[in-house]
Amino acid sequence: MRVYVPLTLSGLTEAHKTGELGSGPLVAYAVTPALREWYDSEDVEELEYAALGQAALASLRLLDADRAAPRRRVVVAVDVADRIVEADPDPGPGNDAADPGEVRVTGRVALAKAAAVHVDADGAEAAVEAAAEALAAADGGDGGARSVVDGAEDHELLWFAPQEIPHLVGS
Repeated sequence: MRVYVPLTLSGLTEAHKTGELGSGPLVAYAVTPALREWYDSEDVEELEYAALGQAALASLRLLDADRAAPRRRVVVAVDVADRIVEADPDPGPGNDAADPGEVRVTGRVALAKAAAVHVDADGAEAAVEAAAEALAAADGGDGGARSVVDGAEDHELLWFAPQEIPHLVGS
């Protein structure tokens, strides 16, 4: 199954050093039945793009939590065994429902399994910084802040082959 793992450039650097995205559980995004229903499409490419978009938003949340990380969203597309993916996880009592397409990857994820890495261009950093700062207000219903967050989506993530990871992380 192809999953989209949200990271930051700092997280990608760590994954490059260790050779793995993590040993699980990891939050990722994939084409799930809930995503198909939410997005209302049967086009696999459109659905994968929607999952990538959700992972990019999750990367933005990681940036909000890590003020020291470079202000560029990062998503790693990786193929993992279906048996280590729990689709549409139950968040438990008192928690919000999972986003459509959110999955938990319960096993080890080797960076060598990456199919691609998606990263913002340098020119997106100001919009991404503003979006990360506006997240809390947008989550609280502030329409202006939501517009700022949506502005980051105007910047398409660039596609990189896994062999380009050393260049992306500066090693």
